[in-house]
Amino acid sequence: MPNDKYSPDEVRDDFVPKEAYYAQDFADLEAEKLWPFVWQLACRAEEIPNVGDYVTYNIVDDSIVVIRSSETEIKAYHNVCPHRARRLTAGCGNNKQFVCPFHGWRFGLDGRNIKVIDKSDWGDCLKDEDIQLSEVQCQSWGGCVFINMDANAEPLLDFLSPMPDYCEKFEFEKLRFQWYKTVVMPSNWKTVLGFFNEFYHVQQAHPQLLEFTDDYSNSGEFGRHSQTWFESEGALPFRRSPRLPARAEPPMKDHIVSFAEQYKEDLRTMLTPRNYAAAMRVRDEVPAETGPIETLTKWGEFQMEAAAADGSGWPEGLTPEYIERSGLDWHVFPNTIFLHGFVDGVLWYRVRPNGRDPESCIFDIWSLVRYGPGQEPPLEREFYADWRDGDWGLIFRQDFENIPEVQKGFKSRGFKGERTNPVQERSVSSFHRVLRQFLQDPYDKPPVTRQR
Repeated sequence: MPNDKYSPDEVRDDFVPKEAYYAQDFADLEAEKLWPFVWQLACRAEEIPNVGDYVTYNIVDDSIVVIRSSETEIKAYHNVCPHRARRLTAGCGNNKQFVCPFHGWRFGLDGRNIKVIDKSDWGDCLKDEDIQLSEVQCQSWGGCVFINMDANAEPLLDFLSPMPDYCEKFEFEKLRFQWYKTVVMPSNWKTVLGFFNEFYHVQQAHPQLLEFTDDYSNSGEFGRHSQTWFESEGALPFRRSPRLPARAEPPMKDHIVSFAEQYKEDLRTMLTPRNYAAAMRVRDEVPAETGPIETLTKWGEFQMEAAAADGSGWPEGLTPEYIERSGLDWHVFPNTIFLHGFVDGVLWYRVRPNGRDPESCIFDIWSLVRYGPGQEPPLEREFYADWRDGDWGLIFRQDFENIPEVQKGFKSRGFKGERTNPVQERSVSSFHRVLRQFLQDPYDKPPVTRQR
């Protein structure tokens, strides 16, 4: 397949061609040139805490099994028996060894073949290297386990740069699952990605947030990745949107309480129970005439006190300046987004194609929380084949209702391409440019053009 049909030059800051969202040949190009060559998040380390624990990660035609092979090492293999191509695992579980359900070939956790039934039938034809599991690159950052099927790929930290410099002090490796939900969406994976990669839609799709959100945002590219932030961060993180009818700004404590109550009901993540309890202390203990900075400081102090009390602790060296510089939303190329601005609660998204269908995708949503030792709930993975099923907060439902309609609209003869906002949706157009560059040459890394 020619690799120059979808040129990066077709993407502008204010325009993204529409074909990438539904064209079968674009999806096939991704299957051939993106997924086999890119670092992608396969699981969290806490999903495989014990030796032999594994998670099966499926991406288009490939299946990768990620397993804790020893107390100190995690490995990844192509999930296929080298005998007759039977997949060895599905879902997650624990193995003492891999056993092929078809003919009983066995493999150790280190990938070595340890049994071939009637091996003597082959004489000297079977070399050890031919019958071991095919290993995949596997590296970790921030409690996340990434895989790459390309043996020549750059190290993970080089690929992630510069994001870790902005986020490593949040100590993502100390987060654990509060909940884990997966939903199949009737759209291209990039359609879903675009919904959660910009804040420009807040004023229309989530109007209930405007009472405590100055929603004018900015975004920019950071190498292959992008960051999104609210422009008001440098002033105050909570204030009424200027889009609303003018009236006197309420006390900061009212904003904090409204925010906490809204997010507790409408999102059910990011704001942890500890954060919410601290907001209620602000309501009850901070006088209304207290200045906004002092009120925010008290909220932070209450959160840190609670974190110390329950043993979860608070990240060291995490200054207000560092938090502001890190933004609120990171898109890690190609298919991961996280929102982390409230420190001990992070909302993490992962979206990928559902097989070869360019108009179906698998959308994983993780609520991650910093817990005290042994306080995290048991991991339960919820799966929904239809987005209308399941108990979703209002904010998710508002987006889910729009996603299928956008996917349908891409194919309209009257629609020429996305007219992305060059400021607030730059993260969207930048992603499409980087994607097309990667499809042409996965080893050509764009420079970091934006700093904060």
